[in-house]
Amino acid sequence: MSDKLIKRTPCIGVCSTTYGDDICRGCKRFRHEVTGWINYSDHEKDIVNRRLEKFKILVLKDKFKVPDQNLLLSKLLEARISFNQDLDPLCWVFDLLRSTSLDGLNIKELGLAVMPGFDQVSLSDLRDEINTELFELSEAHYTSYIQPKSFN
Repeated sequence: MSDKLIKRTPCIGVCSTTYGDDICRGCKRFRHEVTGWINYSDHEKDIVNRRLEKFKILVLKDKFKVPDQNLLLSKLLEARISFNQDLDPLCWVFDLLRSTSLDGLNIKELGLAVMPGFDQVSLSDLRDEINTELFELSEAHYTSYIQPKSFN
């Protein structure tokens, strides 16, 4: 990871906060982060991006490894898949899985490997599991640190 601030929005264009969700089912940011993003300082944006990056790495590291980062980078650029190059390459897997058809996708040709225990799981099931785990991590963080507590 570099020391530069990650300012780019993690938005993937599938916002559920407009429908009342406290946590976006697309990018996994909290409602106040989505609505306040334009007014956030670069440092505040970096904090949000680093939290999401940590959550993605936590979920993805047991499922994938990136033996050839340069190959993955070139394939994502070639396919014009939107991803944040400033994030850990494992985070690129999240963007790959959400951005492309998984039918016939050859992971090895992309410079990726599926970890043992997940190598017999379909990519669409893996994608769904990853999304669920990321949402649950964001939800737990929101509940523990952000959600207003009621005083009884």
